[in-house]
Order: sequence, then C-alpha cells, then structure tokens
Amino acid sequence: DLVVPGGAVAGDDVLLVGAIAVEGTSLIARQHGAELAARGYDAAFLQRCRNLLFDPGISVVRASRVANKTAEIGAMHDPTEGGLATGLWEMAWASKLGLVVERDRIPVLPECARLCAEYKLDPLGLIASGALLIAADPAERSNLLAAFAAAGLPCAVIGRLTPPGEGVRMLVDGHEAPLPRFDQDELTRIR
Repeated sequence: DLVVPGGAVAGDDVLLVGAIAVEGTSLIARQHGAELAARGYDAAFLQRCRNLLFDPGISVVRASRVANKTAEIGAMHDPTEGGLATGLWEMAWASKLGLVVERDRIPVLPECARLCAEYKLDPLGLIASGALLIAADPAERSNLLAAFAAAGLPCAVIGRLTPPGEGVRMLVDGHEAPLPRFDQDELTRIR
C-alpha cells in the first residue's frame, strides 16, 4: 500500500488532511512558554498549544489508511521541516510537475496563526508534522472528502498539479505569485 510523493499526474487535486502547523505550534509553546506567558498569553491557551502534539497529534497513519481504502491515490507526502510550502515543493519536484495552490483554502490552526503573528513567522514555512498532502484524480474528490468527514478528519482541496512548465505557484486574493520557499524552518527564526 505504499504511496510515494512522486506519483502524481497533471490535473490531480491537491488535498490537505488536517491543518497547519500542529507540530510547529506545539514546539513554539513548549520552547517559549515562559516568554509567551510574560507577554500575556494565558495558561489554558499555552497548554492547548502544547497538547497539539497529542490532540490532534502528528501521526498521519490513520489519514493515509482512509485515503488508501477510499480511492486510487497518485501521491502522498507528510510535510515536516520547512512546513507545508516545502512539502508542496517536494511533491511537485518528486512528480516532475508544476503546482498551483490557493492560499485562502489552506486551513491554519487558530493557535498557529496567533503564535506566528506574535513572532512574525509565515505558517506555510513552520514544521507541519500532523498534516498529510494527497494528490488524486478530481473524480475521487467527493469520495475522499466524504471518507475523511466520516472519519472525523478535516480535509480541504487546496490546489492542483499542473504541467511542469507552469511552475509552482500560489494564488493570494486572486493574484498569482511563486509559492514561497523555506530553506530553513520558520521555527529557527525565533530568538
């Protein structure tokens, strides 16, 4: 049942199971909790962030099993260091394709958005363990979305694979730009 990151074809949907960035958010709260508390973050919020490692957790095994049981999957990849953006670049590179992703379709954990704003980080470049990228034929979209909903796993169609000459792009407010690259994880920028 192995599905590798490089089996996608042009036209495949790109689905994101989960939200970003579970691990990065938890690590920020764990490593900088005292500083955040001094800045006014309440203990319950910080504990919720720390607990993200366990709820929803960082394993993608269940999500990958649901996908494999539901549809013919072209490619799967679990974005980790360098965040979702790096995972998308890796999937496109492995499949020798281009990619377009819609920024407003990417689910970002509210806790992640808040901590990234605090430290001026881009959530797209924050370690994203706990999320799963899937490339699949658009004909499988409704089956996959229904299967993930039945399993209680959030899933969003965030983009599609394109011919290689079209590059790796992101749509933001209707405008196209290159998908950002993160040569180092955003977590490393916190001092």
